Amino acid sequence: MTRTALVTGGSRGIGLGIAERLALDGWGLIINGVRPEAEAQAALEQLRSRGVPVSYARGDVGSREGRAAILEHVLGRYGAPQLLVNNAGVAPLERKDLLEMSEESYDRVLGINLRGPLFLTQAIARAMLEAKAKDAAFGGCIVTISSISATVASINRGEYCVAKAGLSMLTELFATRLGPHGIPVYEVRPGVIRTDMTAGVEAKYDKLIADGLCVQPRWGSPEDVGRAVAALARGDFPYSTGQVVMVDGGLTIPRL
Repeated sequence: MTRTALVTGGSRGIGLGIAERLALDGWGLIINGVRPEAEAQAALEQLRSRGVPVSYARGDVGSREGRAAILEHVLGRYGAPQLLVNNAGVAPLERKDLLEMSEESYDRVLGINLRGPLFLTQAIARAMLEAKAKDAAFGGCIVTISSISATVASINRGEYCVAKAGLSMLTELFATRLGPHGIPVYEVRPGVIRTDMTAGVEAKYDKLIADGLCVQPRWGSPEDVGRAVAALARGDFPYSTGQVVMVDGGLTIPRL
């Protein structure tokens, strides 16, 4: 029986890199995004070419109505997925100094990047527990993609940092709640990853990386993150629930 994974924000960037690696491991995929399905079709066909079933669940994780649409698609068609990957997220529309950050920007970023994953995880966790109660062999797993911004301060996008720090606690909370039921919960914390989100600061990070920002002197790729998620999803770290996997090329190693 094909295992099913729900990957939020899975049609581009890091999410697509994760979905690609999961497809190679034989996971059936439910890809969530906010774009119309027709606009995500190229990515969906790319994933289907791996020989796995792929469907698209459109919905904004940051809104109650969007989450309801996602859950109706997932739970109504497939039941509880064996894997949830919380990946969807946004950057501030404008990078502003902390002293100029607006409540509107804060509410938008926190709504999509933190409130959305929290309540989506809550609903999926309930479904996983129900599935496990009916079948003890059911294996669930939750992986949340945060960022080095959970602990590395960027004063021109404070709302983003606050949201990512919140995702770290979300991981610890759900790991504690679900651990007795055999459902592991992990956090993957990427560093500087080359995606459309970082395209606008490419020159800045090219220089920083050349000047030694990372121990491994290169950009990270969505595939780097995907490999980490796939290893967690396979169960390669069965006694490590609640833990953080760094995918940052050594950027956060304290150095003199």
